[in-house]
Amino acid sequence: MASRSNDKDGDSVHTASDVPLTPRTNSPDGRRSSSDTSKSTYSLTRRISSLDSRRPSSPLIDIKPIEFGVLSAKKEPIQPSVLRRTYTPDDYFRKFEPRLYSLDSNLDDVDSLTDEEIMSKYQLGMLHFSTQYDLLHNHLTVRVIEARDLPPPISHDGSRQDMAHSNPYVKICLLPDQKNSKQTGVKRKTQKPVFEERYTFEIPFLEAQRRTLLLTVVDFDKFSRHCVIGKVAVPLCEVDLVKGGHWWKALIPSSQNEVELGELLLSLNYLPSAGRLNVDIIRAKQLLQTDVSQGSDPFVKIQLVHGLKLVKTKKTSFLRGTIDPFYNESFSFKVPQEELENASLVFTVFGHNMKSSNDFIGRIVIGQYSSGPSESNHWRRMLNTHRTAVEQWHSLRSRAECDRVSPASLEVT
Repeated sequence: MASRSNDKDGDSVHTASDVPLTPRTNSPDGRRSSSDTSKSTYSLTRRISSLDSRRPSSPLIDIKPIEFGVLSAKKEPIQPSVLRRTYTPDDYFRKFEPRLYSLDSNLDDVDSLTDEEIMSKYQLGMLHFSTQYDLLHNHLTVRVIEARDLPPPISHDGSRQDMAHSNPYVKICLLPDQKNSKQTGVKRKTQKPVFEERYTFEIPFLEAQRRTLLLTVVDFDKFSRHCVIGKVAVPLCEVDLVKGGHWWKALIPSSQNEVELGELLLSLNYLPSAGRLNVDIIRAKQLLQTDVSQGSDPFVKIQLVHGLKLVKTKKTSFLRGTIDPFYNESFSFKVPQEELENASLVFTVFGHNMKSSNDFIGRIVIGQYSSGPSESNHWRRMLNTHRTAVEQWHSLRSRAECDRVSPASLEVT
């Protein structure tokens, strides 16, 4: 009891070792007396209280209950992060399928078909030709031999004329270069023409192996644009050029329904001090053939238009029986510098015809009302380089195309 009062009054703290232990006494019969048991219990209680007083207080932790079940609309569920693969540029482009973006995507199965199957499917006829490379002179010879089973021409209403006949010819080029093409003569009124014509391409052997031989069979039409019947494309890396060979190949449809009208090489030069606009008609190539028997007799008409008024007309001489004429003729027009920005030059290529009106081949317009980006660029270059001749090739356009985009084209004939 004295010990209890001392703890209470002095607020003394004892460790478990400071608490006196009451000696254990046993009764004669070996049992612990009730007073001994009470004292032992009291001593144990004191020890536990002393240890609790020495233990540091634990921090309070606010543990929220875990909710199970469906999340409410206001709470945003946490999505697990997905490990994504990093694609390299090669992997990225490998996902694309080039055949889906090809102009001839409907012809992608042609490579897997035999010539007989192609002939049965498209019924455009077959072409016989050969190739041979001359290592000594570094040129490739292409021989166009004949064609057979060509379809009859298509009339203007889209129906086939069973009684009509085609006037076929063949254009030859080495892709990707379509500018330096060759062309056979026109065979009149036949579905099985015999050409027997040879053409030579000056090209190194290794370069020839990277090219694709394109043979396009075209139907000549004097009164409209010529219609493409079909084509044959042969990658030259797949054939033995030195050994040579000849093949019958079935024609397949072409995405190009009409042939090009040809190209014209011009030179422009302006002299501000003299107020003269000088024009050189140098040459043309691969002009649309207007005569079924002898090619064309082409000439160029040059017309100066100021604003929307025709001012002056000049023309070259005509050259007989050619689709690749060389002119080298010069013309000069009086154009004051203050009027130059309102000037347009209309170039029209015709096939000369003694018996009737001349045959229209193609046209371009250069100047204020240019017929296209190429023509605008040529005019702009000339304006920026006075006193210097500026040369440029131009692809001829149809009359309808020029009339649609250039008011100056509407003012000439």
